Amino acid sequence: MLRAVFDVNVFISAQLNADGAPARAYDRWLAAEFELLVSDRLIEELGRVAARPHLAPRLDPGAISAVIARLGADGIVIEDPPAPRVVTRDPKDDYLVALARAGRAQAIVTGDAHLLDLEELRPPALGPAAFLTWLDDIVSP
Repeated sequence: MLRAVFDVNVFISAQLNADGAPARAYDRWLAAEFELLVSDRLIEELGRVAARPHLAPRLDPGAISAVIARLGADGIVIEDPPAPRVVTRDPKDDYLVALARAGRAQAIVTGDAHLLDLEELRPPALGPAAFLTWLDDIVSP
């Protein structure tokens, strides 16, 4: 089965716009169309980002808690691999690449230009809309 890693910004965007590509990508995971790789670091970051003063008033804390619980229960939890500074312009993003590689993901789904701009990145970084198109091509060629 296909595996992907979602950047925290995808989960946050999915909560902010239920009709957007990030929410549709999350729904496709809920429909078991692919496996989602997560780690303790990713789940902790999601909680921290959701609590930021500029985001917290716009997010439903119960919905964020439900996403975190679902990730822990249904995501493929990978022990946080070491994330050496080797691939991205922003060292805070390297752990996502390390997670994707450790779990043999086929894609990193993100809205982060630091990752999307890396054409040689393996696995590749895809924006949520591009990921949905790619998923459609794979699931129903």
